[in-house]
Amino acid sequence: MVVLTEDTLLDADVAHVLELHGDPALIYRVLVPADTERNMLVSFVDHLGLGELREALSDVLRREPKPTEAKAEAAEQLAASVAAFTAAGATAEGLIVEDDPLPALRAEVAAGIVREIVVVTYPHAVEDTFHRDWASRARETLQVPVLHLYSGTSELG
Repeated sequence: MVVLTEDTLLDADVAHVLELHGDPALIYRVLVPADTERNMLVSFVDHLGLGELREALSDVLRREPKPTEAKAEAAEQLAASVAAFTAAGATAEGLIVEDDPLPALRAEVAAGIVREIVVVTYPHAVEDTFHRDWASRARETLQVPVLHLYSGTSELG
């Protein structure tokens, strides 16, 4: 199973993913994009849509990370997410991917070992509404089931 996440998976996220399948032999492959191309306008609207005024203003003032910074942050998120799976008794491995994770998802599916993709993100008002989020795009192009979970909740995206 492939798990695509935009941030470090919380223990609750790992628990929700593990509840999907009771197969202890399942290997979880965690993909974390190195976010080097943040769209500040979309992020601003996302935060406003959720009533997060402070975060919206913070996004306007934040600069785009340098590629080395983005990869270092993704490496930390990946290590913590894999560790969360391991702590829960599951087998996990991971990979840092490019900003657009769809080519990496396509490669994973082409390798023939993907049963399902679970996408774990925060709510994104613009992308979710217009079905341009990672899960919707993956559903459109890949021939495997795709589940979208909102981080830290049991809500489906």
